[in-house]
Amino acid sequence: MKLVLLQSPVQDFYDTTVRLQPLGLACLKAAVKKHLPQIDVVIRDFHQGWGRRTIPIPRALSYLKKFYRYPDQSPFSTFHQYYHFGASFETIADTVAAESPDLVGISSLFTPYCREVVQCAEAIRKRTAAPILVGGSHASAMAEHMLQHHAIDYVIRGEGERALVEFLQAYARGTPLAQVPNLAYKQAETIMLNPLAEPYSLEELPIPDLSDFSPETYTYEGRPLCTILTSRGCPFQCSFCSVHTTFGYHYRRRSTASITDEITHRYGQGYRVFDFEDDNLAGDREALILLCRQIIRRFPARSIELLAMNGILYHHLDAELMTLMKQAGFKHLNLSLVSTDPEVHHSCRRPFDLERYRNVVQEAHALGFDIVSYQILGLPQESISSMIQTLVFHSRLPVLIGASPFYLCPRTAAAEAFPDPSEQDMIRARLCGLGVNQPNAPRNAVYTLFVTSRIINFIKAVSVHGQELPIFDALEACRQHSRRFALGAEILARLLAEGKLHAATKEGLKPLPAFDASLFSELWQHLEYIITQQGKTVTV
Repeated sequence: MKLVLLQSPVQDFYDTTVRLQPLGLACLKAAVKKHLPQIDVVIRDFHQGWGRRTIPIPRALSYLKKFYRYPDQSPFSTFHQYYHFGASFETIADTVAAESPDLVGISSLFTPYCREVVQCAEAIRKRTAAPILVGGSHASAMAEHMLQHHAIDYVIRGEGERALVEFLQAYARGTPLAQVPNLAYKQAETIMLNPLAEPYSLEELPIPDLSDFSPETYTYEGRPLCTILTSRGCPFQCSFCSVHTTFGYHYRRRSTASITDEITHRYGQGYRVFDFEDDNLAGDREALILLCRQIIRRFPARSIELLAMNGILYHHLDAELMTLMKQAGFKHLNLSLVSTDPEVHHSCRRPFDLERYRNVVQEAHALGFDIVSYQILGLPQESISSMIQTLVFHSRLPVLIGASPFYLCPRTAAAEAFPDPSEQDMIRARLCGLGVNQPNAPRNAVYTLFVTSRIINFIKAVSVHGQELPIFDALEACRQHSRRFALGAEILARLLAEGKLHAATKEGLKPLPAFDASLFSELWQHLEYIITQQGKTVTV
C-alpha cells in the first residue's frame, strides 16, 4: 500500500517565509512507519519551493480593495496584490497521480485555506480513484463541512497518529470503520463521526520523519530550519484559540532527553535553527529550565539558534529562566499580551497579570532579547479606547508591536456569539481579512489601528544617540538613513501636519482614505513618548 501525504498551496496577500515545514505530516509518516512499516509513505510539499503567481482577489474578499488600494513601498504598507503560493492544482494532480497512490492525505491546518484543500482534492480526484482523507486543525473543527465536498472521503479529527494507523489497518483488512477512533466519513447520505480516543503518549511517538526534505528546503536567515514540538495541549481556555480542537486542554510534555536527542539528531542532519512551535512552551517552567541546561551542555559553542515564533505565555517567565534561554540560543522573544484591559481578558477566559508582564519585558530587554509583543485588535466586547490603551502601553516598552486583527476560528468559544460560518466567512478568517465587522470594532477602526502599530514600530526602529530625541529630530535622522526610512519620515510628517496618510507608489504619494486620521490623532495625543527597541526615548 502507498500513502501520499501532501501540503497544499495557499492563496493570500502574503506568505510566511518561515514556519512552513509540514511538521504534522512528518509526525504522521513517522507513526505509520513505526507501526505499519510495510506501507510506503511519501510527503509532498506543494506550498514551499514552487514560487508564486498573481491571481484575482476572491469575491469573498473584494471589500478589502477599499483598504489595500495601492502597491505601497513605504514602511507602513499593508497588502495589495493577491497571490497563489505553491504549485498549480494541475501540477499537484499530475504529480500525485504519477505516484500511483492507494490513499491520499491532505493537511488542512488553517481555516482560510480550506478552499485550496478542496481544490487539491478535486483536482486529484480527476486523475486517480484513490480515496482522499483530510486532517489538521480546520478539518478537526469542520469535519462535516469538509465531507460535504464529493472529492473528500474521510476526515481525521484531533491528533492524527493513532487514528491514521488504525484507519490504515482497517482499510487494508476491509474491516468496518466504525471502530476507528477520531474518524469522520460518509455512510450512504449520513456523515458519521466516530468518538475521539486517547492519542498515543508523546513518549511513544517517534521523531518526525523529514526524509522527504533536505535541510536547505526550509531556512531562517539562510540557515536550515527545523520545527520542534516539546508539548501538546494547553490548560488555558482562551476563547479565540482553536488549539483545543486538535490537542485538547490537557497539557502534555515530552521528556527532556527525547527533546535534546531530537535536536542533536537534527543537528547531525545539518539543521542549525530550531523553532519550538508549542502552544505553551513555558507551560512547565522547571521542565523548560532543564531543557535549556541540557542544550547548553550539548551545544556549548552556541552553534544553534532557538526560536519560539508561535509566542510564549509570559506567566512562567522570570529572570532565571530567560537567562538560561539566552544562553541556550534564544535571541528573540515573542510574547503574547493580547490586551491591557482586564475585562477583555476576563471575557476571553485568559489569565492576566499586567505588572508581571511589564517586569518580564524589562528583564528580557536587560538580557538583550529582541522582543515582539502580540496584540489582537477587535476582539469581541473590546472597545476602541481599550485597543488604543494597549497600543499606548506597548509604545512605552522596548518591544515591537505584533498587532493582529481579530479573526474568527470555527468551533471556538468566541465563535459561539456568531452565526455558523459560511464558506465565505471561512475565507475571511485570516489576519489580513478584517473578516469580523463589529459595532465596537468596525473595519475602518481596526485597519487604522493596525497601520498605526506599524507607524509606532517605525519609530521604535530609529537609532537614538543619547537617551532622548524629539520626534521631528528622529524623522530627520530617518531621512539620512535609507530611501525606505526617508519615505516613512516624509509620510509620517505629512500625516502629523495635514491629517492624511499616503501610500508611496511608483506614481508618487497616493492618499489612503480608509485610514481614519481622527482616530490616529486621538491615539497620538495619548502617546507622549515612544520607547525604541534600544530602550531609548522618542518624545512625541
